[in-house]
Amino acid sequence: MRRLLRIFKIARVFARYRLDTLFEQLNLRWYARVLLMLMLWRYVIPVGGRSQGQRLRLALEELGPVFIKFGQMLSTRRDLLSDDLALELKKLQDQVPPFESAYSQQLIERALGAPVEEFFAEFNATPMASASVAQVHEALLYNGEEVVVKVIRPGIEKTIRKDMAVLYTIAQLVQALWVEGRRLKPVEVVADYENTIFDELDLRKEAANGSQIRRNFENSPILYVPEIYWDLTRQNVLVMERIHGIPVADVEQLKAQNTDMKKLAEQGVEIFFTQVFRDSFFHADMHPGNIFVSRENPSAPQYIAVDFGIVGSLSPEDQSYLARNFLAFFQRNYRQVAQLHIDSGWVPADTNVQAFETAIRSVCEPIFEKPLKDISFGMVLMGLFQTARRFNMEVQPQLVLLQKTLLNIEGLGRQLYPELDLWETGQPFLERWMKERMGPKAVYRSMKQQAPDWLDKMPHLPQMAYDALNQLKSLDDSRRRDMLALSVARHELQQQRSYKWRWVGLICLVAAAGFSLDDPFFTIRELPAISWLLGTAGVVLLLRH
Repeated sequence: MRRLLRIFKIARVFARYRLDTLFEQLNLRWYARVLLMLMLWRYVIPVGGRSQGQRLRLALEELGPVFIKFGQMLSTRRDLLSDDLALELKKLQDQVPPFESAYSQQLIERALGAPVEEFFAEFNATPMASASVAQVHEALLYNGEEVVVKVIRPGIEKTIRKDMAVLYTIAQLVQALWVEGRRLKPVEVVADYENTIFDELDLRKEAANGSQIRRNFENSPILYVPEIYWDLTRQNVLVMERIHGIPVADVEQLKAQNTDMKKLAEQGVEIFFTQVFRDSFFHADMHPGNIFVSRENPSAPQYIAVDFGIVGSLSPEDQSYLARNFLAFFQRNYRQVAQLHIDSGWVPADTNVQAFETAIRSVCEPIFEKPLKDISFGMVLMGLFQTARRFNMEVQPQLVLLQKTLLNIEGLGRQLYPELDLWETGQPFLERWMKERMGPKAVYRSMKQQAPDWLDKMPHLPQMAYDALNQLKSLDDSRRRDMLALSVARHELQQQRSYKWRWVGLICLVAAAGFSLDDPFFTIRELPAISWLLGTAGVVLLLRH
């Protein structure tokens, strides 16, 4: 019943904001078009002066946190949405009123198993910030270190599960009613979102992600990751070192302290490529609210990252294909770009390479009419994915996260330093990474990594070789038995056929003799023609079989 009531509310919001106009340009099935025409509010409620994107954004904000975060995720899916819709959804604000301070403190004490005074010298019950999933409080440890305490919003899991069930229902309807629905896999899109949002409910996963990135950039001059206090971290509570940086979007404050903006922008690109290609573990939620800049040493600025609920990872194969795609694209080697998409399995193996190459060239060539500094890596990826979609490219979740992160980094970099040339900054890193991956050092490094395994297995090699030989011998014996059995079977079949034809030959001879019974004293010349034929056939069959 509650789900029905929720669906009714969604339908009411759908009608109020005339979201039916979003479906008019889609290639819907005939019964879906009829259903669209039968929606009576179309003839009563005016569209008004708002754009489709504005109406969709307002509707999602009215439906609440789960739909807001879903809209934020969709804003990165340029393979599913038009540019104007995606840009409007990026404006969605994930800000909700905080829940009661007393209740927040109770949740923290219940998770830690003792009053807050036992762990914190000071604890501010008034939250610093509040979002749809969690809110954050400031506190002070007894050793004088400042920390922030993040606590999951009570009852949010139940709300998420209820709204996720509704989202699945909507996705199934879209898949059934839209001609392209099955290929774009809306149910899988919702499933990816479900995994992401439920991961955010377990703060131990976020803490583990933060610890990993902190370890990857330990003592790095370009990125600082706050320390996680594991002894005070639980599934619904996270305690982390408090930082005092400048929000990266506050350009005026950064300029006021004479921050080297060019260096800051270039270091952002370096951090991205380092996480993706060196570590294969990248912060996938790098919007301005999660990035700060240290106040120390403005001439050599250092980023500070927080909120590690969403991270991405690439396989070695994806890393290699992606780097080679970038390099081939900027060398205008569209044939290689097309072939790499096929070799990686991102598009079907039977794709026409020449047609795919032509399509990529028609989309990408106009980009090179612009100065290199104006070429957007994010738009390059988007253009490639949109072109590949026409050739039945499967949705690649790891690449979607990468595209989202790259768009965030690129937008941030150009906001800090509009003249940023992303290619000039990234090309040396990619070329160096490819050489390290393919060169002699990479082979030596791989052998060095595998050496302990080889040494561990070496004492067992004689036994392994003996077992392998035994298996080969057993296999040969088995094959020999199979061949013998097959030979016997064939011989028996031939024997059966031979017996059959011998009986036919005997029958022919008996029949030939039967035609001469009227005159037992016949001579050869007096035999009837039929006797000759049957007799000859009988003799031949008996002799051959």
